[in-house]
Amino acid sequence: MKGYARLAVETRAGMEDKIHLGYICCVDEGGRTLLAAGDPDQAVFIRSAAKPIQALPTISRRLDEKYGITEEESALFGASHMGQECHTRAILSMLQKADLREEDMCMLPCRPECKKTDDERIARGLPMRKIYHNCSGKHVALMLLQRELGGNVSDYWKRGSMCQQEVLRTISLFTGLDEGHIPIGVDGCGVPVFAAPMKRIALAFMRLIRPGRIGDEALSDAARRFVPRLHRYPYMVKGYGDFSSLLCGNENTLAKGGANGLFCIGLHKEGIGIAIRTVDGDARSRPLLVSAVLEKLGLGPLPHEALMGSDMIYNDTGEAVGEAHADIEWNER
Repeated sequence: MKGYARLAVETRAGMEDKIHLGYICCVDEGGRTLLAAGDPDQAVFIRSAAKPIQALPTISRRLDEKYGITEEESALFGASHMGQECHTRAILSMLQKADLREEDMCMLPCRPECKKTDDERIARGLPMRKIYHNCSGKHVALMLLQRELGGNVSDYWKRGSMCQQEVLRTISLFTGLDEGHIPIGVDGCGVPVFAAPMKRIALAFMRLIRPGRIGDEALSDAARRFVPRLHRYPYMVKGYGDFSSLLCGNENTLAKGGANGLFCIGLHKEGIGIAIRTVDGDARSRPLLVSAVLEKLGLGPLPHEALMGSDMIYNDTGEAVGEAHADIEWNER
């Protein structure tokens, strides 16, 4: 990676202790760059931030309706859940309704990301399971799509499978990149993961909240029907108390994070797409950076409750030992 900018800093005893470098790009509904920090043409893997987009081929075919999956349950198609009870209950319900098998998911059994839920699991003597994986909702959507397209369900995770080819086509439409020019790797959960320049990722999130600009009638209709579910059921996007879920609880703010420091936002009323990526994968500074970007756009800072103490650094005794703040090195226009 190159061309990154200073985004945030952590201080301890009044001294700079850690500097977070990265990239920011904001685009309007015409695709014009409004703000940028670092190289907006730097390609990064979209990781789980792509989930609301990857869900659309399944939604466009109304496979949720075909199997009686509720809107609340289907919100997990675009989620990175914490394995809380509401999440695992919905995953099990969808598997049962669609006659899919947990064992056909390609990832290994794991523990819930939510510590409280995991402590309860351990106390009850329950095993690790695939349904606890934060990507399990996405995998249900992909399995449904693979079967609908006539493929073997157990092959849904393979790069050349029918469903993954359809997902690649969708990523191409949203980013405006030719399919052959999209770098493809393997995500943490075992399925293909796609990369795109920061500006193209911001553009993709703008298209999520301006579906008329997607360029595909079926996917546009799917986005119009699916995105509101992430606002109606924000706790399904990640979990109770999470920053992404808190933002999605605001009907104007679509938010989705991804691994290794990517965080994306679509602002409905303004028609703005935002992509933020810290090079070191830091997630602590997300609320501070989002707040700073919104202020720079003239939209005001995040409300205090959304910052959730993200400006304070605590040690293992619970003592406040430092502070963090956004310090964005914006590109000159």
